[in-house]
Amino acid sequence: MVLESLFNPFAVKKKPWEMFLAGFIYSLVGLMLSYFVFKEAAGLLTVFLIVLATVPLLYTTITNEEELDLQLDTEIALLKEHGKVLVFLIFLFLGIMAALSISYIMLPNEVVNVVFETQQQAISSVNNNVQGKIASFDLFTRIFSNNIKVLFFCIVFSFLYGTGALFILTWNASVVATAMGNFFKVELGKAASVVGMSSISTYFGAASISFFRYMTHGVLEMVSYFVAGLAGGIISIALIKHNLKEDRVLVDALDLILLSLGILVVAGLVEVYITPVMIR
Repeated sequence: MVLESLFNPFAVKKKPWEMFLAGFIYSLVGLMLSYFVFKEAAGLLTVFLIVLATVPLLYTTITNEEELDLQLDTEIALLKEHGKVLVFLIFLFLGIMAALSISYIMLPNEVVNVVFETQQQAISSVNNNVQGKIASFDLFTRIFSNNIKVLFFCIVFSFLYGTGALFILTWNASVVATAMGNFFKVELGKAASVVGMSSISTYFGAASISFFRYMTHGVLEMVSYFVAGLAGGIISIALIKHNLKEDRVLVDALDLILLSLGILVVAGLVEVYITPVMIR
């Protein structure tokens, strides 16, 4: 296909920044096609089309990572190689999020309400669950419990479909982009009402606030999900190739899952205790 041939899956670990561009292009193409062809289901279809374009890249990468499990002798060396994959996945996530955030901000409201309707409903549901709650261990428990569910399904989807976690991660990217875009518009409106105009400094102020509001902890959460998805994908490929008899594959996958859990704990603590302080 044309889109998947734009980027070399064997070079993404060497040029991870290209994945930002890939995520950006895939997202804009997916959004336009979903709106003009299947407008009534544009929200979920946008996510599906982004995933469809990204699957070849991730499948090739996960296959290579599973092969490394059998080639490298030490877990430290394996984790270093996995780290390169995580970097390109983060760039991919940021590219998707940037494209959808800009689309949310720049497109007319009638288009935004159609394309991002499902994401807006998801955000409203989350806000209703945490609204009015102050930073506390109970809030941390709620957030961490929800994140654990996402982590679990990342592993399950990756195990069953190889690259299945891409759907969950792309969906999360679209939700975060919607939240950031909406927050940007609200903050920009407040600033414009005070100064009577929308200056460049107002734009930058609103953009920075919206970015830190969601990405201070959001990046950590996404890294955790990526690590878990990579673990599930490695097990899936190893099962297909009948390599599960090699202990190194299972040990590597288990280490990745434990690492993802640790990162998720840190992300929850940052979201509850640090992010609210930074944006006051």
